[in-house]
Amino acid sequence: MEENSYSKAGVNIDKGREAVDKIKNMAKKFGVLEIGKFSGFYPLTEGLNSPVLVSSADGVGTKLKIAFMTDKHNSVGKDLVNHCVNDILVYGAKPLFFLDYIATGVLEPDKISEIVSGLLEGCVDNNFILLGGETAEMPGFYSDNEYDIAGFIVGLVEKKNIIDGKNIKEGDLLIGLQSSGLHTNGYSLARHIVFEQLKMNVNDQLPGTEDTIGDALLKTHRSYLKPVSKLLEKKIIKGMVHITGGGFYDNIPRILPEGYEVKINRNWPVPEIFSFLVKKGNISQKESFRVFNMGIGMILFIDRENLSETESILNNLNENFYTIGQVKKSNGKDKVIIS
Repeated sequence: MEENSYSKAGVNIDKGREAVDKIKNMAKKFGVLEIGKFSGFYPLTEGLNSPVLVSSADGVGTKLKIAFMTDKHNSVGKDLVNHCVNDILVYGAKPLFFLDYIATGVLEPDKISEIVSGLLEGCVDNNFILLGGETAEMPGFYSDNEYDIAGFIVGLVEKKNIIDGKNIKEGDLLIGLQSSGLHTNGYSLARHIVFEQLKMNVNDQLPGTEDTIGDALLKTHRSYLKPVSKLLEKKIIKGMVHITGGGFYDNIPRILPEGYEVKINRNWPVPEIFSFLVKKGNISQKESFRVFNMGIGMILFIDRENLSETESILNNLNENFYTIGQVKKSNGKDKVIIS
């Protein structure tokens, strides 16, 4: 009888060890103390009176399909980190550490190290650490040259400083912070329009820009930690919304107190990628603002009297922002009205 082994079943332990060694070497350059053990340790030394841990988990979704098509894998890790940062930032939490999970059919150390380089860069840019993770080789489960990634973040906030939107009132203003592109949402529809309906190639140029359609779709999901942190120091923000899956219509109601709605004016320049998708895909306004961020990745709720100070802080940070609407008493079921 032929002798069986793990490698014959499709799992290469030696390549797994090679991938871990590559990750360790990169981690050292980024100042990570230890990686590759059974668990990671993080000492809590913040000294808060009533510390609250805030956590989130997410993935990159079908944006990964664009990475597969372009064979560019160094940005999806950063996408993942920044998305998770924004998801805990909306509650005023400071990120402490990050964990990742990468699963693939056949482990390719160079590709894994490319993904992890993006993870590490995202952590360093946001001033926290990649504490650990898992790389799983699962032959027969994923198609050739494909993988999936997930991220897990933990942050910290003083209980009294949690941003929960409970003090939002009529007349408060909505400040929209510019997105860098699709971020990590709407890719199933975008891919359907671009590659199935229009039969485009990732190297075709996006009309009206110097980008290829592949590069436009791969633009990194940005982090809002730096501009938002400055406003949190001034205790200006009353509520925040990360515009992810569900767009404006599903995310904004999460932070609104009962009995209120928002009226939004489309007064910001919509990036060409969204105009292209909406026009070529024949997408209605309501659908476009439910699926895509349409150029606004984070919305801040502030008191009208704090507008001048908010503008000053954001201008000093060279942040692109727009006053896009205000809070009203609700007159019906619709919580979000876009004109």
